[in-house]
Amino acid sequence: MTLWLFTHGPARKALGLILAAAAILLFLLNLRRAGERAGRAAERLDAGERNDAVHRQMLDAAARRPADRDALADRLRDGRF
Repeated sequence: MTLWLFTHGPARKALGLILAAAAILLFLLNLRRAGERAGRAAERLDAGERNDAVHRQMLDAAARRPADRDALADRLRDGRF
């Protein structure tokens, strides 16, 4: 008996509007969630790039280090350190 009510007249139009509103609401919520995921991915990418830059600086500094104590002493005497 209740199914018959939803298949005729204004109830059918109201049900259609409710279903359309629910579909739009679900789409917007999914869109919001996708935006949040994209934001988190961008933050992870930025953090990774910062870490890579720091790692490159450390490797560059290690490549320029003095070979031994005598080389370190020479650099300190010349004021190049």
